[in-house]
Amino acid sequence: MRAGGQTAAAVGEGRAPVLPGGEPRPFHLRVDDIALADLRARLANTRWPDAETVADWSQGVPLAYHQSVCRHWQHEYDWRACEERINRHPQVLVDIDGVPIHVLHVRSPHDDATPLLLTHGWPGSVLEFLDVIDPLVDPVAHGGESSDAFHLVIPSLPGFGLSGRPTVTGWNRERVADAWVGLMDALGYDRFAAQGGDWGASVTNQLALRHPERLVGIHLNLVTVGPPPGEPATAEDAADLAAWQRVDEHHSRWEVGYMHQQRTRPQTLGYGLTDSPAGQCAWILEKFRSWSDCGDDPVAGFGIDRLLDNISLYWLTGTATSSARFYWECQPGGFTTPVDVPAGATVFPKEIRRPPRKWAERVYRDLVYWNEVDRGGHFAAFEQPGTFVDELRACFRRIREKRTSSHES
Repeated sequence: MRAGGQTAAAVGEGRAPVLPGGEPRPFHLRVDDIALADLRARLANTRWPDAETVADWSQGVPLAYHQSVCRHWQHEYDWRACEERINRHPQVLVDIDGVPIHVLHVRSPHDDATPLLLTHGWPGSVLEFLDVIDPLVDPVAHGGESSDAFHLVIPSLPGFGLSGRPTVTGWNRERVADAWVGLMDALGYDRFAAQGGDWGASVTNQLALRHPERLVGIHLNLVTVGPPPGEPATAEDAADLAAWQRVDEHHSRWEVGYMHQQRTRPQTLGYGLTDSPAGQCAWILEKFRSWSDCGDDPVAGFGIDRLLDNISLYWLTGTATSSARFYWECQPGGFTTPVDVPAGATVFPKEIRRPPRKWAERVYRDLVYWNEVDRGGHFAAFEQPGTFVDELRACFRRIREKRTSSHES
């Protein structure tokens, strides 16, 4: 650790800028009772659509299923229990470039722990990581070794959940990466590891490109590389490409409507999502069903209260529009720029994209860890917290070992 300070050179000197962070100030979450009463009243007055004309989810969230979730939300769900879980952990706000960034900052009891920055995506939040915090910061108490310990920095993306909402354009993944370096400076960390899935993977990629000198390594649970250019060289290459194309065709046909809307007209979408909790719930619930290893039943897969914790966070903070706007700010496309920072990845079987390792090696030129696990999907830490912890330990253990051996040689 060290005192805050800017170490990356300015753009004119060939380096990305660091957006400096202000002095961290403590934060405690407490939503007004009025907001919770308003939520219940709006749920009671929901104007429901007609039922779907199919017997599955192919037209969206089934009416009866959604009504059951919303009844629980209205009558039985306890937001205060979610607040209590969040408030168990130290939290701060750090002002960066005019936006207050909310951060769960949990230090390990082991002083020499590796600082680790965890970045969520959409429609996730910092709540995805609550079940992995304790084993990551205190591995000895959870079946690991002290060398596996991390100091955790878990920020809410700008415009998501408990962070502030940008009021100007330009808050894309590159700017967030620059802000995250300023955040780590403000918290006193010089070099650190980074991990992400969904938008968190995009931000982590940009950290590796724009601020490689600050990173000891990265881990991803979403690898967005595509197939190499040209014709397949072998039968195995052809099979990999055919499998990729089948998934891509299905995804493009059925799963990207939300993306087009959020990327092109987030403001229009926001009126409905910000006014209707049932609408906000359906918009998010559909993605937890489609992108997770839940067998078409997200309530069974995650637990209804854990799902509603995340949905409630979007509703109670009014961040449907500002989080959707992140898509408008970020250009589409896969990731092709070579990365030289030590990298690792875990591929979960129900992830949206599952490229083979050799495709990833073209981009991540120091790919020291790769593993394909047998359960889980897009929301890795939320779905399979034990596997997620094991994978991060294994990945960064490999990175440490490689660094040690290179120093010895």
